[in-house]
Amino acid sequence: MASSASRGPRCRERSRRGRSARSSVAGGRSRSRSRAREGEPRALRELLPLGDLDALAHSEEGVEAAKSPKGPIQNQKPQGSPSDPNGLVPAETEGRGEPSRTSENGAVLPSKSPRKRGQKSKTEMLLLKLSQDLECPTPEPICVQKMLGSSEATEAVDTPPSGRPKRRAAKVALLYLQELAEELTSVYQPPAPTEGAQEPQPELEHIQRKRRSRRRKEDEADSDDPARDADFVPSKEVLLQAEEEEGSEEPLSEASEPELEVFRGHGGKTSSAGRSKPQCRGLAPNGFHNSIMAPVEKCSSLTFSLRDRKYSQWEFPDWIPLVHKWTCLSESEAAPYLPAEEKSPFFSIQREGIEDDGVLYRVNRFSSLQPHEERLDMSFFVGGPVWAMEWCPSPEGSVASQYVAVYCHRSMEETHSMAGLHGGPALLQLWGLGMLQPEQGSADNAGLAYAIAADHGCVWDMKFCPSGAWELPTAARKHPQMSRLGLLAVAFSDGKVVLYSLPHPGALQRSKRAQVKDGSFHKHIICKVQGIATLQVGSIQAGNASECGQCFSLSWMPSKPHHYLAAGFYDGTVAVWNLLTKSLLQCVHQPDGSFKLYPFQCFLAHDHAVRSIEWCKADSNFLVTAGSDRKIKFWDLRRLYEPINSIKRFLSTEVAWLLPYNGVTVAQDNCYASYGLCGIHYIDAGYLGFKAYFVAPRKGTVWSISGSDWLNTVAAGDMTGELVAAVLPDLAINPLNIKRSSDRRFPVYKADLLPCSPDGSEGSEHVLPLTRRYSEMVTKSYILFRDTDLRSFKNFSSREPMRRMHMQEVKAELSLDRLQLESVHKVRFSPNLDSHGWLVSGGQAGIVRAHCLVGLASGVSRQLLPECRARFSSLYGDEPGSPSPTACSPPPPAE
Repeated sequence: MASSASRGPRCRERSRRGRSARSSVAGGRSRSRSRAREGEPRALRELLPLGDLDALAHSEEGVEAAKSPKGPIQNQKPQGSPSDPNGLVPAETEGRGEPSRTSENGAVLPSKSPRKRGQKSKTEMLLLKLSQDLECPTPEPICVQKMLGSSEATEAVDTPPSGRPKRRAAKVALLYLQELAEELTSVYQPPAPTEGAQEPQPELEHIQRKRRSRRRKEDEADSDDPARDADFVPSKEVLLQAEEEEGSEEPLSEASEPELEVFRGHGGKTSSAGRSKPQCRGLAPNGFHNSIMAPVEKCSSLTFSLRDRKYSQWEFPDWIPLVHKWTCLSESEAAPYLPAEEKSPFFSIQREGIEDDGVLYRVNRFSSLQPHEERLDMSFFVGGPVWAMEWCPSPEGSVASQYVAVYCHRSMEETHSMAGLHGGPALLQLWGLGMLQPEQGSADNAGLAYAIAADHGCVWDMKFCPSGAWELPTAARKHPQMSRLGLLAVAFSDGKVVLYSLPHPGALQRSKRAQVKDGSFHKHIICKVQGIATLQVGSIQAGNASECGQCFSLSWMPSKPHHYLAAGFYDGTVAVWNLLTKSLLQCVHQPDGSFKLYPFQCFLAHDHAVRSIEWCKADSNFLVTAGSDRKIKFWDLRRLYEPINSIKRFLSTEVAWLLPYNGVTVAQDNCYASYGLCGIHYIDAGYLGFKAYFVAPRKGTVWSISGSDWLNTVAAGDMTGELVAAVLPDLAINPLNIKRSSDRRFPVYKADLLPCSPDGSEGSEHVLPLTRRYSEMVTKSYILFRDTDLRSFKNFSSREPMRRMHMQEVKAELSLDRLQLESVHKVRFSPNLDSHGWLVSGGQAGIVRAHCLVGLASGVSRQLLPECRARFSSLYGDEPGSPSPTACSPPPPAE
């Protein structure tokens, strides 16, 4: 410690001497530079670039330092130090920790000192000046090369012992910088300097003022106010400003080229006052924001144009229902096929905005309630848990009665094993809902039109032919033919798919009233039907039993001529049949007149059961499958050796592929879902590379999902008894920037299971029994349906159904130790334009409900309906609702 203390004063004295020496050298250097520059030609200083002038200064500094009496000086401060106003570091001083060097003639060259962190080299500073459009002389390579050549002859720089001239490397660097400067000036195009003009400060300030005002407008648009929260659509004024900045010669425009291209791709409305108003600002008449309703209008027009091209008026002309293939059953014959429950459980309906009268309903089997006068909703009891349901398609503008095919289990407690094959009695029901309109309900009650008795086991899925199978009820058909309502494909638990040609109910009633075997005709028409065709996996040489297991999902090719049908099976196989094939290896005629079809294409899509399959509506070469192996796969039928994309997520129950998008909306089971991620997701097929979009969170398992191409909306029902609908954004654009997705979804109704006394009266002191037996549950509980007013969505975020839905998404309780009597199993949107706002749903209780989403009826559909009805009337009759007898569908084939 003592020795270090004794050395302290001497060290400080040396540092003071060093500082004084450095200051004297710096003073001499500045004086020598000024003297040298006084004798230097002015033209040389003007033409030499920045780097050459600094190099010349360094050479002069070395000569001046050699003449100094102090000799070589250590730790000389470099020119790029903070004291230098230009802050430039010459190329010769970029070394670190090297001593001072002496040339052959004795001149002391400046030593290389370490450069401080954050300081930029001469090259970086030149590029920075060019990018910021500071005052920089326009490069003149020819003059520079001439001057460099002359300076090379006059400077007579000595050659070091290595034999390489030092100035040559500097010249090469200068030439490179000149070429780089030419490239930069050609890109940025700085304005030509004028006499007496310095930097274009006023113009830069004007541009910066424009940018600040634009940022202020964007910050104001990005507010929490729902009325001002709109998708960004630049106005015409903003576009003109962007074009002016891009077309001007000012550097560093705020928007990049891709952003400007996106801006030009959108348009804006311009008011008479001159101020532009974007299309998606403000609220729509139904109360939703215009940014939410804009994709609905787009999808409606797109769906109409695509159906006009891809749908057909008449297909499968040989598959006409025949009278002798429909045999009516008596009371005794129909009894094994009927559902066991003759009365529905107790239920009550509480509608938003209407005082609850507290009436408990109990409907008989195959009966319905009167449609509500204001809300238009309908309810009917089918007899058992609903597991398959589908709308019957009808042409646009037909103003025809709407029908829904429904299947329910025979018992409320009936369960079925997914493994293996099993048969048994089943009943397919066809319900007529009347002439439904988007904003008008049916004047009549929903009723059972007829039912089909089958012995192929339970039904897991059913699909109608999308178009070309419907004809007028009054079509002129000769006996034994009947006018055709549609073609229905049904997937049974015995592994077979059966095609039925369904007649209009009126034609069937007229031809079957007298056909009763024992004289006791059932009050509802229940028939044994011989199918048009039976589809199964295998070949002619294989046995009758299917090796692929049960069939769980079906999908009919959506584009004409609709001759392909795809099905998913238990072992992961997907089979595709050609319904119009004439091949003897794929089509086998049966003695009863029907025929058996074998697939022309089979492939193993999943490691386990295929739970859902859906065809792409825009291009029939693509389909998507969802399996029990937790994978969702997109396939191209032209190359089946590998899927286009395979995504492993949660266990999916059903998928819906809406028309305009390159992806599917998926309903998921909650058994594998992470906390807070169970619900409805939109998954891109992989072409656009978008991440999954969370449409709506759900607490319980989402059993079913359905999408409406007309409304750009999906609806899903879950085990908690809530039916929720969500208006999708424009998913052709990356959905990561979608704000407040909770404003896009709303509940249609919520079913709650509440306790009651055995006589049906409500009682708050009772609790729900923890049992899975329906007989015990139905006597001590009732179902309360809380319906939402769907006529308007004004102030929807503050209304009670929305608050209840958000609370359910966070704090819903699942009771898995009792019978989920309130759960919703199947949801289907109407595919028909005449009833495009209608939605049917059914669940464990066997109560099927139909609701009309009046508030989502778009202006495009209101314009399309009169046009379609006029076209239909011109083709089939003067009045769309009651066409003339002479108007008929295409002529039947000759027998």
